Amino acid sequence: MGEPSSSEKKSVEGAVARALQKDWKTVAGFLREHPQFIRNDAELLSELGLWQRADNIVEFGPAALARLSEAKTREKTARQQLEITARANFAAQAQTQAAVVDLLESRNHSDLARRLEEIAQLRFGLVTGVIAIEGPDRVPAGWRGLPPGGVDQIMGARALACMGAPRHAELLFSQQAEVVESVALVRVAIWEPARLGLVAFGSPEADGFTPDMGAELVAFLARVVERTAERWPVL
Repeated sequence: MGEPSSSEKKSVEGAVARALQKDWKTVAGFLREHPQFIRNDAELLSELGLWQRADNIVEFGPAALARLSEAKTREKTARQQLEITARANFAAQAQTQAAVVDLLESRNHSDLARRLEEIAQLRFGLVTGVIAIEGPDRVPAGWRGLPPGGVDQIMGARALACMGAPRHAELLFSQQAEVVESVALVRVAIWEPARLGLVAFGSPEADGFTPDMGAELVAFLARVVERTAERWPVL
């Protein structure tokens, strides 16, 4: 079948314009019944990124193939990132569950502090993990003592958890503060009447803890520390 004449094209254009005012299904049906108007219009095929290799075959042209390739690459990259994130989250959750078991096996306050530090270092690759509590009353062995109001000074008056650049690192991490590049801090309240404190983790990497990270797993560990510490009074 030859190329449509000028009058035929105008007739088709008019029909398509009228069909577009109704719906796309009408247009699609018309083009299925008259495929030659697409196949024989080289300019339209070029604009659509298509080319015709044989009488009854229309294939994607280079531009369309390039777009498909880019979309496929983006999809593959996004899928890989999701898989990496999912594996990392699963590993973190598994390590957190094991850490909870370790913490619950603590025998006293000093053992709890020791286990928290070992968990931070061995399970999560951090510099350390510490428990700090406000004075002036006695501070358990292995814990860090803070002055009254120290938690608010470090974290802010309303913050329950914060992550990012270290503040008052020397007060929390002593000699290890110089290698701490980022921290995760969670507020705790222990005993009755409550004494304010915090659980702190220090990372050797600046992006180890960042403000945009979720603090759920860190907060969960802090809650375990909080409840476990209440088993024993401060003697």
